[in-house]
Amino acid sequence: MTGVCGCCGALRPRYKRLVDNIFPEDPEDGLVKTNMEKLTFYALSAPEKLDRIGAYLSEKLIRDVSRHRYGYVCIAMEALDQLLMACHCQSINLFVESFLKMVAKLLESEKPDLQILGTNSFVKFANIEEDTPSYHRSYDFFVSRFSEMCHSSHDDLDIRTKIRMSGIKGLQGVVRKTVNDELQANIWDPQHMDKIVPSLLYNLQHTEEAESRSPSPLQTTEKEKESPAELSERCLRELLGRAAYGNIKNAIKPVMIHLDNHSLWEPKTFAVRCFKIIMYSIQPQHSHLVIQQLLGHLDANSKSAATVRAGIVEVLSEAAVIAASGSVGPTVLEVFNTLLRQLRLSIDYALTGSYDCAISGGTKIIKEHEERMFQEAVIKTTGSFASTLPTYQRSEVMLFIMSKVPLPSLHHPLDTGRAGENRNRLTQIMLLKSLLQVSTGFQCSNMLTALPSSFLDRLLSATLMEDSEIRLFVLQILISFIDRHGNKHKFQTISTIGDISILKLKVDKCSRQDTVFMKKNSQQLYRHMYLACKEETNGRAHYEALYCLLALTSIELANEEVVVDLIRLVLAMQEVALVNEDNLPLYSRCALYALGAAYLNLISQLTTVPAFCQHIHEVIEMRQKEAPYLLPEGVFAEKPRLSRNLDRLGPEILFRQSKISEVLGGSGYNSDRLSTPYVPQLTDEDRLSKRKSIGETISLQVEVESRNSPEKEERAPAEEITYETLKKAIVDSVAVEEQERERRRQVVEKFQKAPFEEIAAHCGARATLLQSKLNQIFEITIRPPPSPSGTITAAYGQPQSHSIPVYEMKFPDLCVY
Repeated sequence: MTGVCGCCGALRPRYKRLVDNIFPEDPEDGLVKTNMEKLTFYALSAPEKLDRIGAYLSEKLIRDVSRHRYGYVCIAMEALDQLLMACHCQSINLFVESFLKMVAKLLESEKPDLQILGTNSFVKFANIEEDTPSYHRSYDFFVSRFSEMCHSSHDDLDIRTKIRMSGIKGLQGVVRKTVNDELQANIWDPQHMDKIVPSLLYNLQHTEEAESRSPSPLQTTEKEKESPAELSERCLRELLGRAAYGNIKNAIKPVMIHLDNHSLWEPKTFAVRCFKIIMYSIQPQHSHLVIQQLLGHLDANSKSAATVRAGIVEVLSEAAVIAASGSVGPTVLEVFNTLLRQLRLSIDYALTGSYDCAISGGTKIIKEHEERMFQEAVIKTTGSFASTLPTYQRSEVMLFIMSKVPLPSLHHPLDTGRAGENRNRLTQIMLLKSLLQVSTGFQCSNMLTALPSSFLDRLLSATLMEDSEIRLFVLQILISFIDRHGNKHKFQTISTIGDISILKLKVDKCSRQDTVFMKKNSQQLYRHMYLACKEETNGRAHYEALYCLLALTSIELANEEVVVDLIRLVLAMQEVALVNEDNLPLYSRCALYALGAAYLNLISQLTTVPAFCQHIHEVIEMRQKEAPYLLPEGVFAEKPRLSRNLDRLGPEILFRQSKISEVLGGSGYNSDRLSTPYVPQLTDEDRLSKRKSIGETISLQVEVESRNSPEKEERAPAEEITYETLKKAIVDSVAVEEQERERRRQVVEKFQKAPFEEIAAHCGARATLLQSKLNQIFEITIRPPPSPSGTITAAYGQPQSHSIPVYEMKFPDLCVY
């Protein structure tokens, strides 16, 4: 009976008759629309028949494919698409199974047209939002097949492009269908991501305008949107935009593996473009996960070629700029620790010539210039990261980097030997370069908390090192810290400007926090500037940095006390060049004279004291006439003008401390402090800020000596005070002040130039005198009780008391606590 029904059309089930009626006799006529409407109405009226309709259509399509009746295949797929779009009921899941089976059949075909037809149908299905979930549907085949189509190598360029675009659209459809449905197969599993992401990147890199096009799709033309590269970029953006926190790793890892396999880190253009797309597409709060993945990949490639590592670091730099404050995440110091570790490894590679430090020679040739390029990339990346951090984190990073700098101390032992010295020097230079990058643009309202003493101690100690390059880096770092208003570029060259208003300096009043900072650290800062100026290996860049540091300190951190100390410091530098106890080169002596002239010219115009400005202007004019080699315009030129007659300079071409203290003292500045020459304490740096300067200490000692000297013990008779004596005191006050200054100068000079034995003998005599006085006081105040047996007569007939221990003495009750 079944066979009879199959032959008789009238006895066949209605859904089969409706399906058969949609196919015309000639496939070129296309789908019979009226019959298609009847089939759709029937499917909506009887949804339980939908799965049978799908199965029957699938059967017909498979048969037509095998018979190469491609016209009917297209009609069957069109009918399936219309049924899918019209029917949204609980029974659609069974119909979808038949639909996916037919799509898979088309994708398996070797005909490009059928592959494209199946892909288009799948994309339409992917855009449908289903009302009911599916627990058993799998898309593994479609992911594999679409990925294969993305790598099509068809001989015909047009057909190859169409197949690749169909593959990309298919992957996009799979992502849309599964990415947000937890009941579907997890598309974020590595087995799927390892196929999807490389397929998209493969098409993204085969573009003619990879370098010139922006990664933003808003700037592309309509023609570019039809290319596989642009389509894969949009698909990749959509994929990454849907990635949750836990899926970022699985999405990023295939990108890095693809770049490794195809050696795409070295040109770095494509790698940077890929990660720009990634950073712009993912959610901002997930940016630090990408950074961590890149850092881990950098560690994994620590023994790869320098060009590969440099490419990874360049990508890190670009990614950090895009991600801004969210780029580093919670592990701030870990990021910088990784970068600094790579910097140290690179230095070892360059010195040993091998990627294994234990082996003197490696099989892989290491090119020193490539390692240097990598080191510069790491330093640049360090600055890029730091620029995204808030001030407090940036300060922590600077402390962290400074703690890694190998300096000669008990807590930081240095490597020994010739190789160890080279390693130490290169490490110091690279880490200080990194610190300079981090400090560039650093601004803080409270320098006392941003730059603690532990940091400044280590940083300033590097100014005393023999290496001139290291000293220059330290000066530049200090300049970056102090310059908070962008004035440093205005002091890049040393000159005596007649009117500093043309510089348009940005000057603010010194804040209370800055005043506290200078009270604590100023003497330490002055000391290192003074010692830095005396180095024989200083070049033009060092003196320009010193001038810039002095000028910025005067603008950013100066009050009246700081101005006085800076003037004393510069006059002491002039004294160094004049006396030349350190046997400085001729250029260094002339440079110190020129540096003093430039700074005093600047500070005189900042203080706006007319008499001070006049004195400085007169000395500069005199130098222009008689000694142009003592001015910055003559010294800091391409061909310096120097003179060997520096030991016979007249007083008229020197800045006189007595004159400066006199004119500034009349304007309210501390004339006593101004008249005291600056002499640094050559002791521990931390004690310098807690003591007075040597000049002040010596002057105090002089006053004590003068008051306690034997000549003063005999009191002079009281002098009668009359009008004449008062008049004489007023007239002679200037002469007395000059005598007092001269006396102080002689005492200071004595302590500076006298032999050590003479000073020690002088201090020893004073100590002996003080001890004898103390013994007399103790003898008077503490007298032992009389001995029961009286006194014992010594050998020479002098009475001598018994010596009683202190613990046996009896004190009055009021003296005992």
